[in-house]
Amino acid sequence: MAQASSHPEHADDVEDVDPQESGEWRDALDAVIEVEGPERAHFLLEMLIERSRRSGAYIPYSPNTAYVNTIPPHQEVRSPGDPAIEWRIRSFIRWNAMAMVIQANRHHEGVGGHIASFASAATLYEVGFNHFFHAPSEDHGGDLVYIQGHSAPGIYARSYLEGRISEDQLLNFRSESGGKGLSSYPHAYLMPDYWQFATVSMGIGPITAIYQARFMRYLHNRGIEDTSKRHVWCFCGDGEMDEPESMGAIDIAAREGLDNLIFVVNCNLQRLDGPVRGDSKIINELEGSFRGAGWNVIKVIWGALWDGLLAQDHDGKLVELMNETVDGEYQAYKAHGGDYTREHFFGKYPELEKMVASMSDEDIRRLNRGGHDPHKVYAAYHRAVNTDNGRPTVILAKTVKGYGMGEAGEGQNITHQQKKMGEDSLKEFRDRFEIPVDDDKINEAPFYKPAEDSEEMKYLHARREELGGYLPQRRTQGDTLEIPPLSIFDKLLQGSGDREMATTMVFVRCLQLLIRDKNIKDRVVPIIPDEARTFGMEGMFRSLGIYSPVGQLFKPEDSDQLAFYKEAVDGQILEEGITEAGAMSSFIAAATSYSNHGKTMIPFYAFYSMFGFQRIGDFCWAAGDMRARGFMLGGTAGRTTINGEGLQHQDGHSHVMFDFVPNCRAYDPTFSYEMAVIIHRGLEEMYVEQKDVYYYLTMMNENYSHPAMPEGVEDDIIAGMYKFAEGNKRYKKQVNLLGSGTILRESIAAAEMLEKEYNVGATVWSVPSFTQLKRDGLTTERWNMLHPQENPRQSFVGKKFADAKGPAIAATDYVRALPEMIRPFMPVAYHTLGTDGFGRSDTRDALRDFFEVDRRWITVAALKALADEGTIERKQVADAIQKYGIDPEKPEPITH
Repeated sequence: MAQASSHPEHADDVEDVDPQESGEWRDALDAVIEVEGPERAHFLLEMLIERSRRSGAYIPYSPNTAYVNTIPPHQEVRSPGDPAIEWRIRSFIRWNAMAMVIQANRHHEGVGGHIASFASAATLYEVGFNHFFHAPSEDHGGDLVYIQGHSAPGIYARSYLEGRISEDQLLNFRSESGGKGLSSYPHAYLMPDYWQFATVSMGIGPITAIYQARFMRYLHNRGIEDTSKRHVWCFCGDGEMDEPESMGAIDIAAREGLDNLIFVVNCNLQRLDGPVRGDSKIINELEGSFRGAGWNVIKVIWGALWDGLLAQDHDGKLVELMNETVDGEYQAYKAHGGDYTREHFFGKYPELEKMVASMSDEDIRRLNRGGHDPHKVYAAYHRAVNTDNGRPTVILAKTVKGYGMGEAGEGQNITHQQKKMGEDSLKEFRDRFEIPVDDDKINEAPFYKPAEDSEEMKYLHARREELGGYLPQRRTQGDTLEIPPLSIFDKLLQGSGDREMATTMVFVRCLQLLIRDKNIKDRVVPIIPDEARTFGMEGMFRSLGIYSPVGQLFKPEDSDQLAFYKEAVDGQILEEGITEAGAMSSFIAAATSYSNHGKTMIPFYAFYSMFGFQRIGDFCWAAGDMRARGFMLGGTAGRTTINGEGLQHQDGHSHVMFDFVPNCRAYDPTFSYEMAVIIHRGLEEMYVEQKDVYYYLTMMNENYSHPAMPEGVEDDIIAGMYKFAEGNKRYKKQVNLLGSGTILRESIAAAEMLEKEYNVGATVWSVPSFTQLKRDGLTTERWNMLHPQENPRQSFVGKKFADAKGPAIAATDYVRALPEMIRPFMPVAYHTLGTDGFGRSDTRDALRDFFEVDRRWITVAALKALADEGTIERKQVADAIQKYGIDPEKPEPITH
């Protein structure tokens, strides 16, 4: 059933009481457009609308235009290429992409892959590759193209024709463990000189593309890199736009004036299980959202074969039918062929049935959608790259999912998961796209590559040569920076004396010192999601400026203060507002600048740690995939360090979660010298040695004094653990207390209690990184397993505790899973304390008692460990419990 228009305010739904007068208005408008142009007509219409509103007339707003192409035929810029050769090249790529997936699943049942997505998008990509996508060259920095993940087979198939990927690699699609295969989707980590961006996790591509386009403007406005000729192209699917990340930042793109950004949304009307919007129109919905956000919207709905019919549509009946038909119906028409479309679409109105009376069912079946018409697509791309009105552009291209697959899946709900095609379907595909494969070979689905001296191959290479080279391509190195020596942090290494400060302030001091260094000061990118004042970073507003593409158009209310709120076109700080996903996208853009722009940048992204990995874990994983280099700093970290905040603000798990990212180095420093050493090592590792890692550091807002760095502990800090204080050796009873972050100070206090009150020597170990220790332990364990006839190696933990006396008690402000990471490598009895359970509001002291990690609990745990060894009487433990006011029947924090 056709659905009535969802916009009753449309003129089509209002009775025309004076057709003659209406005609005169239309004629007048047509005359203005013809003589003075559409800009003048637009001005007059806006003037009339404004005058009507001022007079009190109600003029409802509609975000949608008619369901036809935005660019009419007479305004289309024609493609300069050879359409016949481009069609043949496109057909070869379609065939090879399909063959790659089919062969992969024949060799390894169930290995997966997708045929239908690229089948629908082939024309969208090929027009770009042939005419628009610039590779980096001497006179062009290169466009950045975000490939939709499910279309990867088509990109591989093109690279195969170009000679960049071998047939052996195609045969090993999704079988990459042996070292010669191709990854399932775009993964820079797995194919570091090929893929630039990780995009297949839905929504990651669109939002990171927006912030990438913004970061390109940031680089340009700060005079670091000329990005004026470059564009960011983001290819995504209509189903993908349901992800909050896909649409969540489109207003930012318009607000920032990112006319260097082009979204191409492949509207094949189907997601994984069925229609994207079966009962309405996804193109209308997206048009309204993007237009409302301030984007240029270009709809490419109908191919050229519809132009004649639309030209005959003098009374607007065809457009009316197009407007009222819902996506579920459009899919049925495409799936069931010309006769079905004649009856159920054109047959709805006698005048339309008459319009197509002379057309055969095959003619009707061939009526093409705009996304499969290279001339329509070229016209849209041409307008997008030649629009400099300060608005980003979205191209909504209507296509058919599984285009060319015929009965094997074209336009069908099952098509997304199709990985096989029978012999008949392969023959149909071959015949439709004129692939020179004989019948006796068809069932093998062989790859096809024309001779190198063929006109197709010459054309293919010539087009890419004209555009600067082949894509995708990724630079693996950026320019090397001259990092200052560790002595730049001397004041932090020497401690704070009697002055108390939080590690958030230590970080700010580190940042200030780095920004004063002439060699790297311009490359530092401070990124803050509206927490600068929380971390004490507001002093940088004036000195560095907050980046704004328009500068500062207002006088800030605090302009009379020293640290007033200052925005500038060349501002250095990216103050993102309340958006962790957006800020993380900026971090990824800055942290991959060495590859995407050849300019090594040093991002320091400071955020509220609780709203880190648990909210943006997919982005953190993508940062690792894209070989990001930079610093993430989780502020106000830990479950007990924040006075009064409560459950949703208390981070007890981020270190466990960041351990999931293999190339992330996670540290929980307690003292200023630890943070300084870790940051300096990160600078060396990422920007001198150019290793593809990034660092996560937690920092707290609890003030305390910081001691000077013990001699020679730098390497141990980086390894993850060092001896902070030796226990009194004259006591027979010995324990080892391990701690990190603010709870290390509780361990230090517990050591004093044990020595003064119980004559127990307590050696204190600072453990800045349980995760690094765990990784070292696993590496050692694996080596020993694979070298059974050689002397076993010792893990770092094993070496440090080889001669240790007494049990070890580890306490952190995080869940016990964190210190538990090193249990397999600990050669002495090992006990852990942590903050398992939900957080809650209270003072630090009350929370540490509640979670059982304060000095009293550490002391009791140490005494219990000694009693377990038979070193002391168990009564002594019971006496300590009573002495410290601990309730033995207190509910467990994890269940309370």
